[in-house]
Amino acid sequence: LRRYLAHLAGAGYARRTIARKASVLRRYFDWARRRGLSPGDPTVGLHAPRGESRLPRILQAAELEVLLDGGRRAAAGDDAVELRDRAVVELLYGCGLRVSELCGLTLDRVDLDAGMLTVWGKGAKQRRVPLGEPAADAVSLWLAEGRPRLVVDDDAAGDHVFVNRRGRPLGDRDVRRILDRRAPSPTHPHALRHTYATHLLDGGADLRAVQELLGHADLATTQIYTRVSRERLRDVHRSTHPRG
Repeated sequence: LRRYLAHLAGAGYARRTIARKASVLRRYFDWARRRGLSPGDPTVGLHAPRGESRLPRILQAAELEVLLDGGRRAAAGDDAVELRDRAVVELLYGCGLRVSELCGLTLDRVDLDAGMLTVWGKGAKQRRVPLGEPAADAVSLWLAEGRPRLVVDDDAAGDHVFVNRRGRPLGDRDVRRILDRRAPSPTHPHALRHTYATHLLDGGADLRAVQELLGHADLATTQIYTRVSRERLRDVHRSTHPRG
């Protein structure tokens, strides 16, 4: 079996493909052993290469500009839904929130005067996230002029910051639809969080500070963005330097 996996590697198969084939072999021999069809399990101690970790997708400047500019133009139109959508995009990029964190955000966790959000993340862990001026302006306008027009039943809306057209708390699918309407290409909400983290590191932010802002329990999770940042620097060097 080891020679088989080595053959696959020598033939140029991707590590992810080899790992998947090894997993199939383990399941097969485990099934055969439990049914008495095999005296043992030859896959014990068999190590396959781990699949390559994919780097997060980072939005290009033009994509980000379309998303954010769409919201700014909408604000001038004074439409409640557009005011909400602008605030959603500003928080996803400006604060690096997860979709679940944004949808679960309540009014008492928004401190516009201090420019801070109190966010409950994974594992019910609480963190404080700075609210930049563009995001604060968008949220303030939404709360003052947009939200009151969509909330028809206070009980249905509860104390959620964001609501849908029916006045109920915004859900994950609603957020995806917002980005679908605005983004020039298919964009997952988490891409805005990835972009937020990468731009912080590109700007010289300390890795520990980025970890805290993102709410990562393990620094290793945050370190993936250092790879992204380095790759971006290499791309710039290759595309702009005569010796790149």
